Order: sequence, then C-alpha cells, then structure tokens
Amino acid sequence: MDIEIRTTTPYSDQKPGTSGLRKKTRVFLERPNYLENFVQSIFDCLPDRQGKTLVLGGDGRFYNLQALQTILKMAVANGFGTLLVGQHGLLSTPAASHLIRKYKALGGIVLSASHNPAGPDGDFGIKYNIQNGGPAPESYTNAFYQRSRTITEYKIAKMPDLDLGQLGEFKCGDTLVRIIDPVSDYAQLMAHLFDFERIRAALRSGAVSVCFDAMHAVTGPYAKRILEEELGAAPGSVINAEPKEDFGGGHPDPNLTYAKVLVEKMYRPDAPTLGAASDGDGDRNMILGQRFFVTPSDSLAVLAANAHRVPGYRQGLCGVARSMPTSRAVDRVAEAFGIPCYETPTGWKFFGNLLDAGKITLCGEESFGTGSDHVREKDGLWAVLFWLNLVVASRQPVAAIVRDHWRRFGRHYYSRHDYEALDNALAQEILAQLRAKCPKLAGQRLGSYTVALADDFCYTDPVDGSITPGQGIRILLEPEARLVFRLSGTGTEGATLRIYLERYESDPSRHDLDPQEALAELIALAESLSAVKARSGRAGPDVVT
Repeated sequence: MDIEIRTTTPYSDQKPGTSGLRKKTRVFLERPNYLENFVQSIFDCLPDRQGKTLVLGGDGRFYNLQALQTILKMAVANGFGTLLVGQHGLLSTPAASHLIRKYKALGGIVLSASHNPAGPDGDFGIKYNIQNGGPAPESYTNAFYQRSRTITEYKIAKMPDLDLGQLGEFKCGDTLVRIIDPVSDYAQLMAHLFDFERIRAALRSGAVSVCFDAMHAVTGPYAKRILEEELGAAPGSVINAEPKEDFGGGHPDPNLTYAKVLVEKMYRPDAPTLGAASDGDGDRNMILGQRFFVTPSDSLAVLAANAHRVPGYRQGLCGVARSMPTSRAVDRVAEAFGIPCYETPTGWKFFGNLLDAGKITLCGEESFGTGSDHVREKDGLWAVLFWLNLVVASRQPVAAIVRDHWRRFGRHYYSRHDYEALDNALAQEILAQLRAKCPKLAGQRLGSYTVALADDFCYTDPVDGSITPGQGIRILLEPEARLVFRLSGTGTEGATLRIYLERYESDPSRHDLDPQEALAELIALAESLSAVKARSGRAGPDVVT
C-alpha cells in the first residue's frame, strides 16, 4: 500500500465547539485540504493509534460519503488496524458510541452537524469520540485545534474508493476495513434494556400505536428495523424514513416548529398513542401524546421517576444530571428518591465523567436530548423506546403519565426563546452587560420576584476537579423561578442567543396554563434586563420551544 505525504497550509479557524467542528458545507468543499487538515490534526494527537480500532460513520448528509472516503484513506495511512464503517456511511451518534464501547475501539469519527440543515448551502460537521464512546473533552479538542494551526502535511493512502454499500471485510494494506450493518448492534442493546415482548404484544394487538418521524435523517433505518420489523408497529408507523442528503429539504430539528407533519398528525382526532421524532444524527428526541407535547425537561423527570417500570433500570438509579439551563423538574425527583442530582454546563461531554465514575444513571438537556449509562451520548430512539415502554407498562396515555407526575412533584413551567443569527458583536455585548449587572442584582425586587442569586455559571467537575467558567448568566428568583441567558455553541452563522424561562407551580388547579401565558412576567423581565428585541430590531424570538 503506497502512502502519500502531502503538503498543506494550516487554517486558523478549526476550533471545535461543544459538538466538534461545524462549518458551512462550502467551507469544506471550497477550502483546499480543510477536511484533511482537521482529520490529520486529530490523528497526530492520538500517538497510540497504531493497530487500534476506529469507528467511522455519519448522518448521511451532503458530503458525508465523499468525506468518509477521504478519512478512510487517511486512517489507513496513519496505521489504524481496524476500521468499523457503517454501511452506506451511516451511523447514528448513539450507535457509534455503542460500537466504540462494545468493540473497545480507540475512538470514532462521526460526521454530522446534528440538527442543522444540510446540502451544499447547509452545514457539515466532524467530531471525535474517545474510548468511552463520548465526545472528546476539551483536553482533546484544544490539542486538535493547536495542532491544526501548525500542520504542514497529511498522510493518505493511494487506494480506490471502497463500496460502502457492500457489507463485508476488505484488506487495505495492514488495515482491515469492516463495512457493518449500522443497526444490528444497537438494536440488540435496545432489546436488552426494554421489554420488547410486552411492547410487541401491545403494538400488534392495536392497544398502543406509534408514529415516529425520522425527518429523512439517520434514524429512519433504525426506527424501521426496531419499531416496525422487530416490535410489529403497523407499516408506515415510521414516516420520512429514508435518509436523504438534504434531509428532504427540511430542518432535522425535532421540535414543534420543524416537525410539522408529526405535530399535525398528533393533534388530529385519530392520533396514535405516542408520537416521536429524532434529529439529523439521532441523538435528540421529541415526545408527543395525543394533543399533548412533553417538554424535554419534563421528559427527563418522568423517565427518572418511572425508571423502575423498565427492565434495564429496575435496579434503581444511582444519580441523575441535567445541564444548567434545563429545568429543575428532575431535581425534585432526585430529592424525593434520595439520590444525587448534578448540574453541569451544556454539552454532553460533561456527563461523561459522571457516567464513567458511576455517579449517575440518567441525564439530559433541555435541547431535546436524553440519555443514560448505556452509551456516552444522548440517544433519541432510546428515549422513544423508554416512553413506549412506560405507556405499555402503566397502561396510561402520555398526557396522563405527565399529569400524574405534575400532581406528585409539581409543574415546572418552562420555555426557551431563541434569537438566531444575531450579529456576533451584539450578542457578546448583551451577555457582557448582563454579566456586569449580576453583582448588583442579588436582593433586588423585579416585579413580583426577588433576586436570590445572579452569576455567570462556573462548573467544578466533581470527578476530576476541572473548572469550566463562563457557562451562562443565571438569575435565580423567589418564589421559585429562573432566567438563564447563554449563547449556543452549535450554530455556524452569526450567534444564537438563548433565553430560558422557568417557574414552579405546586397548585394542581394551575397546571393547565399555556406555558407562554404562565411565563409572561418572566418573558417581560428577560427583555427588560437584556433588551434583545429592542437592540436587535426583532419582533420576538425566531424559535420558541
């Protein structure tokens, strides 16, 4: 096998965010060696790569297959012993995490920009997952970035493209390339965690029905295999099931704004028992009942409170964790069960240490991500199967399960307002001014609330003691409510300012308010503190969830 060493010029903008390196697709297409530079930078920071196993796959978006062929050839040139590649280049992010763990791989490269749109004018991303199956922590990503700023050459094998549609093994020099079924290992794991026999009986009898919207993204093949073929859901229960390079022209973000087909179906008189959707790379989820939306924060709390109903979690939970902006609904469950609840920065990598140390079993983020110790990523289809198992085990519809939860623990009214593609300088200025106000806010009266605490969240990892500052402005109010302001790290154009609003309601007679109505005073307070509408000229947020 001939190996070429090609010269290249470094780029200064290859700093990974919370989920790897994400850019407009044209950046990868039009800048010479942009992909190669970053991949070689990753490999250069893995000195123990010789002879090791690497997992490769992606969400099927535009440029996925072309990029995989390049990465395959570079991995061969860089001495990896075995490459596990999803057939047709497909691997959901949670499935990739499982493969890394199951086959004791050194790590994996996942090609995805998650819930961001795809196509030549859309987004593309690449991230590295480490040996535990989780996203690379900052010690890795900082090293990748530093290397990318000085790189002068990369290695690539002179070999033809491989047929990634053909299952089997191919010997490329000293490297064994295995093209594997992307679904089978993951499906086996799900069968171990959930009561497939009982779910199958309920679906086949018609006692329970489901509609899963794959949004023309990577979970289509997974959901078809598991829900329809293995569990017996009616044909057509999985909609938009075929992965497409442009996600069918849609925005693969499973929320009420973008999953319109599913939402309309779930609000019809003949709606199925459970509605669900996942995103581009399969790590996010949206849960719906008949004419009922489950917020991601409520979903995490309900799963934690009912985990004993699910075979894989009957031994109990050792602890739970949520990202700081996520509502505090799960905190009340943890308190009732006498287990720890950890508050982390946004970014799944922060849950990794807690999971590896055995401190938590379930974890989640408000941005439609939930997961457990079965992998080291959030997992969309896993969450759907968890909910399906709960519906079958409890013999209750989704809305009844959530309302029972509110009666027991109280309701946390919660919403997120996104201002997308703001001018970066303006967004940074808004955050800076809020940060400057924090020391003076404590004890102040704001409408019907009193400020108990105002700070810029700083996280100290309880496992390794590492400190992560500057994770978002939080304003804690009494009686129990919160405002949180932070910039998203997943966009590729401008800045996205996210405002999180939360207030607790213990009175069951007040659990049926519209969330925006229930949070109206907090929405007004957020504008008075940040002036984001006034300063940006926006009439309101671009997305409300």
